[in-house]
Amino acid sequence: MTIRLASFDMAGTTIAEAGTVYAVLRSTVEEATGRTISDQLLSKWGGTSKHAAIGGLLAELGEDVSRQDELFEQFRSTLRARYLADKPTVIPGVREAVASLRAAGVKVALQTGYSRDVAELLLEIVGWSVGGADADVDALVTSDEVAASRPAPFLIYRSMELTGVTSASEVLVAGDTANDLGAGVAAGAGYVVGVLTGAYSAEQLGRHRHTHLLPSVAEVPALLAADGVLPAA
Repeated sequence: MTIRLASFDMAGTTIAEAGTVYAVLRSTVEEATGRTISDQLLSKWGGTSKHAAIGGLLAELGEDVSRQDELFEQFRSTLRARYLADKPTVIPGVREAVASLRAAGVKVALQTGYSRDVAELLLEIVGWSVGGADADVDALVTSDEVAASRPAPFLIYRSMELTGVTSASEVLVAGDTANDLGAGVAAGAGYVVGVLTGAYSAEQLGRHRHTHLLPSVAEVPALLAADGVLPAA
């Protein structure tokens, strides 16, 4: 086996944002409905499209799903303001890990349940560029660009298409939620890696199919080097 693409989630996996996205998601729906969202219900939507998450939460609370688009715009506006006020950062060691992978010939794509405008704002804040010889990562895929977000595999498939990788067995997927792992399994990725830098514990992620659990994406180059699956020089 050779790994030619690392397809990474963003918030909680490569970028630390202190759980802001889920705090804003929860408050947006709770304030609009006057209902309380349990941690268990909120975690069900971890790692998936935030537009779909709002619709799903409304449906499960028995509320008016026709408000989905309206509440998504509120969510997006609030999240943008929060990120500008309390700036996210790249998780320690991840910037170096991404550079190491790319230097070894592994493409690196970021894929996310965010819409493109929010994802690009995050990358601007942390100083990462996408595409081109001097870029920090090779591709970005967002939930508004695919037919369905996680746990469907389409974010991963799109990252493969953008980086010219045709075999899912040559892809490593990493994320911090159960839906990240589900998408990796659905895609048939060679490595499906849960990382512990987000909201899920090792025990919680361990209940879902995976190939590895790591403390951080920073450990991915060492994992691939130990397994001898980096592309040949």
